Amino acid sequence: MKNIRFWFVILFLGSFLFSCATEKDYLIKIETRHGDMYAVFFDETPKHKQNFIELAQAGRFDSTEFHRVIPEFMVQGGDVFGKEQLPEEDWYTLPAEIKPEFIHSKGMIAAARQGNNVNPERRSSGSQFYIVQGKVYTKAELITDMKLLSETFFKYIQLSSNAELKDKYREMYEAKEFDALNEMMLAEKENLESFFNVNLEKPMTPLQVEAYTSVGGTPHLDNEYTVFGQVIKGLEVMEAISKEQTGPRDKPLEPVHMKVSVEQLPKTTITKEYGYEYKPQ
Repeated sequence: MKNIRFWFVILFLGSFLFSCATEKDYLIKIETRHGDMYAVFFDETPKHKQNFIELAQAGRFDSTEFHRVIPEFMVQGGDVFGKEQLPEEDWYTLPAEIKPEFIHSKGMIAAARQGNNVNPERRSSGSQFYIVQGKVYTKAELITDMKLLSETFFKYIQLSSNAELKDKYREMYEAKEFDALNEMMLAEKENLESFFNVNLEKPMTPLQVEAYTSVGGTPHLDNEYTVFGQVIKGLEVMEAISKEQTGPRDKPLEPVHMKVSVEQLPKTTITKEYGYEYKPQ
């Protein structure tokens, strides 16, 4: 009986390890004149993953552009419907798959969408996506409601007793020293909270604090847009695209076209060759 149990365990472990080694995922390749990016999509956002893969396999992303580029924010592209000149009634959308564990850290891929005023369900564009660049934050500015801080600070410097601080604020603003302005307001944070009896902080998870103070990103987009993938190699290509000279509507003056292809590979190969670690199932 012991021998039977032993061989049963061996067979079970062997089957488990074999299934892990042969389990596959889709590797996405995005080719541009700046080089190639490689990405994977998350199983936790199945509708977005399937939709992107189907568009790529059909070649519909090919010859679309990264048509909107904003440094320290993101690069956006993949306007399949515009490229194909489809009527607007055929521009389908996808239901939101917003997961709190997928945040807008650098290199994440998310779906573009219309604003909340016309799209309260936060449905995603059926083709357009963006790759997050963002910036690195200090912990102080990350956990502070900077909009509320700015409003409170501006109210504070209107007091006649703070005329010197107001003059300093005006000088920095006119010189466009916005980073220094933020530092000045953050230095007054505790004083403002005490003076106006207001809380100027905003909740941030440990995951957000770690990511945005190290690799950076765009935290204000969290829980608003569906993040469904991640660039796992070629982030320098995104950085190069972000430096393109742009014109009206943040569109590069020289088009940045893309070609997108899909390949199925064992997850172990993707981990070994691209360094992407899958979550245990």
